[in-house]
Amino acid sequence: MIHKGLTILSVLLLFLSANPVDGQRKGRDARANAAYDAGEYYVAIDLFKKSYSKVSDKAAQAEIVFKIGECYRIIGEPRQAALWYRKALMQDYQSPDLYLRYGQSLMRYGRHDEALEQFKLYKDLVPDDPRGDWGIESARIAEEWLDNPTGYVVENMRYFNSFQRDWCPSYADEDYMEVYFTSTREDSQGDATHGATGESFADIFSSSMDRKGKWSVPVPVESLNSEFEDGATSFSADFNELYMTRCKVGKNQQLACQIYFARKDNGIWSEPEPVSIVGDSITAAHPAISPDGQTLYFVSDMPGGIGENDIWMVNDEGGSWGSPKNLGEEINTQGNELYPYVHPDGTLYFSSDSRVGLGGLDIFRAKRDEIGNWEVDNLKAPINSTEDDFGIVFEAGSERGFFSSSRKGRGNDEIFSFVLPPLEFAVNGVVRDDRTNDLLEGAKVTAVGSDGITIESTTDEEGSFRFMLKPSTDYVFIAGLEGYLRGKARESTKGLEQSREFDVTVYLSSTARVIELPNIFYDFAKWDLRPESMVSLDNLVETLNDNPNVTIELMSHTDSRGAPADNMELSQKRAQSVVDYLISKGIASDRLQAKGYGESQPKVVDDKILNDYNFLKAGDVLTESFINQLPAVQQEQAHQINRRTEFKVLSTDYIPKD
Repeated sequence: MIHKGLTILSVLLLFLSANPVDGQRKGRDARANAAYDAGEYYVAIDLFKKSYSKVSDKAAQAEIVFKIGECYRIIGEPRQAALWYRKALMQDYQSPDLYLRYGQSLMRYGRHDEALEQFKLYKDLVPDDPRGDWGIESARIAEEWLDNPTGYVVENMRYFNSFQRDWCPSYADEDYMEVYFTSTREDSQGDATHGATGESFADIFSSSMDRKGKWSVPVPVESLNSEFEDGATSFSADFNELYMTRCKVGKNQQLACQIYFARKDNGIWSEPEPVSIVGDSITAAHPAISPDGQTLYFVSDMPGGIGENDIWMVNDEGGSWGSPKNLGEEINTQGNELYPYVHPDGTLYFSSDSRVGLGGLDIFRAKRDEIGNWEVDNLKAPINSTEDDFGIVFEAGSERGFFSSSRKGRGNDEIFSFVLPPLEFAVNGVVRDDRTNDLLEGAKVTAVGSDGITIESTTDEEGSFRFMLKPSTDYVFIAGLEGYLRGKARESTKGLEQSREFDVTVYLSSTARVIELPNIFYDFAKWDLRPESMVSLDNLVETLNDNPNVTIELMSHTDSRGAPADNMELSQKRAQSVVDYLISKGIASDRLQAKGYGESQPKVVDDKILNDYNFLKAGDVLTESFINQLPAVQQEQAHQINRRTEFKVLSTDYIPKD
């Protein structure tokens, strides 16, 4: 299979030995099928269209329509492919593959909902093929990934790109000042027309960057190019050895792609020689040499594989390559795995069209865990797109490099640069009065990082503060102001892959006001704390630890139902239960006083209560007589407001004994 821009070096089937035309294809145009079987999809499209009207059998017509769709899909025209697949559906083409390929083509131009339906149909018909599950998940998650890209910045490399296909960049020197890539532009050496794409055969080109950062006009690397297809380069760690793909064409025949090797001597490449890792009749392409030079990864559809094209590896065994080994199901799928690349740190990158992704080929990163298993991750947007994305290369020690993609640009496949800018984080905060919501000027704010670094600031006339934050760090922002209890807010930059600015508000409670403790619950006529009360009390423990010089009175109130004396006793026991809990959490007993008020202090309605109970007015006092004139449901709500636990600050000069 050949995707747009992968041409012959990409998916390889073009250069497999052509299948003979099946003699049983009666009534079909032999030349169209011969071109299709040989991988000459560009030629086959016109031949199939011409032969369609000559075929009377409905099943044969449906197969021709499906094959036209296949040709368009393989050469990278998903809209045309989807159009012909839809025609095949209308003509009742009998193959589950139709639903899979139709769904894949719809994904390529963002028709995710329609693609989802096709993948579901495919899964129903072929439940054991994971491509159905991967397609369903891809269709469901694509919009989220596109709407939430990672922090990489991607730009079109117009210096490299032409109106033809340009792909598979490789760094050619240790300073990353020279780049080799593959192109079908007019300067290529071969003048034959490619049967799969209608373009010239590809060659290897180079471009160099000067001291001002400007890239030169790309020129062909004459010593590496031939009249055949050349490209997909991979360099050794010292950049003096090169592996590449060459796909030859013989008279009236297609020959298998092979990996070639060249060595640089005094700045000149030797004549490329074939590398003997598979037989001459078996395709091997897309070489990727490991940093230590001991392992060569490549792509092939040789027998023993898992999918249409797999990634294989061979190890250097004392100067010669050993037997190829398939990377297995952790890497390879039933589809295409292409363009392996080994990062200088040993991480394997590759492209696949049959994993959870955005559409077409996506670029994946594979690392081995502590027991040697591969862990594979999709690089997501913006490096990946709904189109084909492949052929990535990195600078050592930085998140910078190039990759190729068939996303919209000047031509077909194009080369793009990518960089992950340093992550920048900041917090913009304000300090407010928790009751009035007023902005508080002059509050001292301390940012305490999990890395041990502490930074201080003071709020301005608008009550605001700002701190720059570090990546992968937890932060606590502690604010304090005379006449207020200290307050805090938390944020974290851990796990974030994009720069971000946080907005936080730190609320401070005035020491001159009574402060209600929300969600303190007791069973009827009992004073034992219920479990759901612990969250609020643990927050109070934290407040007391943040304000170690404060002593407080815990105040418990009941509603007006029941005897006043009983209510007073019950409220005292409830207040004491709160004090006992705080002492159990390490708060010194001489900082705490318990006081029960029974029903003697009905609540006065404030703005905070009004937010939840709009049948009341600010200033209403919830006495028994006031409550009794309310409707029954509102009466119960008013009684609930009166049943509360509060605290007030008694002093701010307590000196801890320890």
